[in-house]
Amino acid sequence: MPDPAKPLRVLVSEGSSTSAREAITILGLAGHHIEVCDPSPWCLSRFSGFVRKFHRCPGLRDDPAGYLAFIEQRLADGKFDVLLPTHEQGFLFARAKQRIEGRAGLALPSFESYRTAHSKAGFSRLLEDLTYEQWKAVVDTNLTGCFVCTQEAIKIMKNQQPRGGRIINNGSISAHAPRPLSVAYTATKHAITGLTKSTSLDGRAYDIACGQIDIGNAGTELTEAIAAGVPQADGSVRPEPRMDVADVARAVLYMAGLPLDANVATMTLMATKMPFVGRG
Repeated sequence: MPDPAKPLRVLVSEGSSTSAREAITILGLAGHHIEVCDPSPWCLSRFSGFVRKFHRCPGLRDDPAGYLAFIEQRLADGKFDVLLPTHEQGFLFARAKQRIEGRAGLALPSFESYRTAHSKAGFSRLLEDLTYEQWKAVVDTNLTGCFVCTQEAIKIMKNQQPRGGRIINNGSISAHAPRPLSVAYTATKHAITGLTKSTSLDGRAYDIACGQIDIGNAGTELTEAIAAGVPQADGSVRPEPRMDVADVARAVLYMAGLPLDANVATMTLMATKMPFVGRG
């Protein structure tokens, strides 16, 4: 196990997305050693002052087998503590998890959960039109996937030296109030709150802290539709403000950096003017 008092050696799976850029910035500010893989020599993250080394690799879309072999080779010498998938690379890593597991820290849901999440747009519909199979797919991805990851994390944290650790669950504003046509998603996010509280309580005996961050309208590629206009509780369709995703990364870093005798049980982080507080 890595020494928790020392900086982590992190290999980031790609360097072209804004997600990678923000992850690198926050990890770099925390003093961790960061290296990046990307097929493009001009990728966004290569020019970050926090990146110690850039690795040009085969493209995931053009040569997934070559990309995976490249990652395996980078991890083979035990140089890295963590492999951080920031984009669709996680899909491949989940499919080939047995080939890279044990070579570096890697927290991933199952391949089936990834596949379900990629088709989740089809689950936004009226409650009475949602099939049992669609309901179960959302529960399996959002709730059961989180439960399974929690189980594995606790096993590691109980047995490592020093004992203990911290789990931060990704909740949602929907853990408090739903959007229209989101019954399955909203139900699972409410359930994540229960999982967080139970984990926090049951983990006390093993020095394991557990908290939850509920995020509203972070500015990423996935929330561009929110800026254009989304259904509201009154039936209208209106654009909503978004916030810089870097603020989310800073909040998670704060939660993660606390000593184990302190814990953020829940944090709600949202765009200041989004329709949540009050009645719209």
